[in-house]
Amino acid sequence: MKALTRALFLMLAWLWILPAQADQYNDTVQRFHKADQTRDFFDNAYGFALFPTVGKGGFMLGAAYGEGRVYRGLKHVGNTTLNQVSFGWQLGGQAYSQIIFFEDKRAFDEFTSGSFEFGAQASAVVITAGAAAEVSTKGTSATAGVTQDHTANKGSYYKGMATFVIVKGGLMYEAAIGGQHFTYTPKGESEAQ
Repeated sequence: MKALTRALFLMLAWLWILPAQADQYNDTVQRFHKADQTRDFFDNAYGFALFPTVGKGGFMLGAAYGEGRVYRGLKHVGNTTLNQVSFGWQLGGQAYSQIIFFEDKRAFDEFTSGSFEFGAQASAVVITAGAAAEVSTKGTSATAGVTQDHTANKGSYYKGMATFVIVKGGLMYEAAIGGQHFTYTPKGESEAQ
């Protein structure tokens, strides 16, 4: 009886979790679609990768992780993970949503090749940001963020990709995405695992 109760509980939990995950992706797409900086990208991009929540934190050594989906047009074609490790003076944590638009098939194919990494020069446009500060080997600096309605930087494609983040909580000095490493699994393969 105990095993049956446990199995029933797990089945009900999955039924509750799956719609919540779908809503998480839909809600995140809607937030990005409402932003002035990204609205036109949805109309013109070949596809995009969407991460509803990326967690980032560190104490001397930093790390970030997020799970997402890849879309060709508006069709979900695969799943992706984001990993990032950074070194240097850092303290604190943050959570944010991230979207990467693919300008054309070449950029989409590069990202979905199975293992992709942003170079050190890659950066993202922060759509919403709070006050933040950074102390590093470069010195001490601070900045105050603004809401999406007042952000001047509209974003553009760089090597076929344009990246935007929406800060959900914590401190974020800049949208440094250099060193982010991505894996990709086509939808049929990820469902079979």
